Amino acid sequence: MALFRTAEIIKASKLPPEGVKLSRMIDAIYFIPIAYFGVFATFHMHFDLLAGDWDFWIDWKDRQFWVTVTPIVEVMYPGAIMYYFWTFYRQPFGATLSITGLLVGKWITIVLAWYWWANFPANFVMPATMVSSALILDCTLLLTRSWMLTAIFGVWAFAMMFNPSNYPLFAYSHQPVVVDGQLLSLADYMGFTFVRTGTPEYIRIIEVGSLRTFGGHTVWISAFFSAFISMLMFTIWWQVGHFVGQSFFWVKGKRGVRYRKNDIMIVGTDEYALRHGTLPGVPAPVLEGKS
Repeated sequence: MALFRTAEIIKASKLPPEGVKLSRMIDAIYFIPIAYFGVFATFHMHFDLLAGDWDFWIDWKDRQFWVTVTPIVEVMYPGAIMYYFWTFYRQPFGATLSITGLLVGKWITIVLAWYWWANFPANFVMPATMVSSALILDCTLLLTRSWMLTAIFGVWAFAMMFNPSNYPLFAYSHQPVVVDGQLLSLADYMGFTFVRTGTPEYIRIIEVGSLRTFGGHTVWISAFFSAFISMLMFTIWWQVGHFVGQSFFWVKGKRGVRYRKNDIMIVGTDEYALRHGTLPGVPAPVLEGKS
């Protein structure tokens, strides 16, 4: 099956060549710049409000809270976007679109605000990546064609892949260093060197909690917990997408009773409309040899 059903959509719409040209112009103006930039702008704001500090500073990228909070927050927005693209267009790239849009927004902030304006080193405020996790999530939806199986298996892999995919980027920051007789990690030393605002949200002790009772396996215990909460968050936000972006039309049954059908793809056929009837005042389509 072709990935994009452009020819079928144009044929079903019965648009003249001028209408097809105008439709593609609208796509080029709306869907590419406005929709994509709107996705990364709103997702960026959503992520910064809920998990910003854990992904702003390298000394906050610890083995406990960073591994737990980041996947939970990053799976929310893709859940709603995935519903929209999968239900209406059968396109399995909602998560990848969302995550890449978030990274575009974060790198704009890093370059313009943190690096050029505030003079922080780029590696001190470099964001984590979840592109590999997003690809796994989209592939799970494509292969299973079920949002429930995607929430169970795909989201679990989405959260569990977070630490392995980011370890090559930030492992150097966990190296020990002795400064004035005090043992620190390289990330902590950078945090002490580049002083930030002194509000209470930035004054915390890294990795303080009860997870040490699990034999010191902090990362994987946090990842498992994050995976289960991410399943719940994905399910909730999938339903948010269902509530906000619902598509429906009215169908007349065999007994003349009209009922509402939800979550219908935008591509239909004249035969389907004739078979199920149309609403009063809406002209029925005319097929070749039929009326």
